[in-house]
Amino acid sequence: MFLIDKMIDKRIAAYQSELLTTHYAEVENMYRRMRGWRHDYRNHIQVLKSYADMGAFDDIRRYLDALDTDLNTVDMALKTGNKMTDIILNSKISLAKSKEIAVTADAHVAVALTTAEIDLCIIIGNLFDNAIEASMALPKEERMIRVYMDMKNTQLYMSFTNRTAVKKQHKENGRFPSSKGHGHGYGLVRIDTIIERYQGYIRRNSEDGAFTTEILLPQ
Repeated sequence: MFLIDKMIDKRIAAYQSELLTTHYAEVENMYRRMRGWRHDYRNHIQVLKSYADMGAFDDIRRYLDALDTDLNTVDMALKTGNKMTDIILNSKISLAKSKEIAVTADAHVAVALTTAEIDLCIIIGNLFDNAIEASMALPKEERMIRVYMDMKNTQLYMSFTNRTAVKKQHKENGRFPSSKGHGHGYGLVRIDTIIERYQGYIRRNSEDGAFTTEILLPQ
């Protein structure tokens, strides 16, 4: 039993390391694009000035529309009030949209949380990654992820909902099985371990072609 527990701990640790590496790569990519946009700022101004000198107002309008669209792809559209939450959510929202998944997000979080940043990263990252993976099994027009986060008195509340190709999932040994198949699901175990450590609450529900996870974390 001890050897099995050690194997599970090693797999969970490896999964955690891989997850964090992925998150940091996504965040770095987002900031790289933002730095690139700022670097080109002067060039954009020169182009607009040239159009203005020529009186080419239709060209100015088209150029500004193109810039607006480009900026929307790199801007942190969601500002929760907490820096780490902003970074994780915005990187995942950007990833989901690149896969043509519609995302609705409403999040308001305290500036300072007692939940460790690494734990927050693991929880939100796992929930979002699972939602993205499930969404990819659906036609583009049916893909949807809805995120809601808020402070409930002294607790952080999170709700992640995504549509699924399966109308209703059933638990196996008290848990919903991982969509990745046998030998996976360490992300789900890691979330449960973190919630238990903080003496929080987690509830998962599957029905009507949608999967929802709700979490409460004391702060």
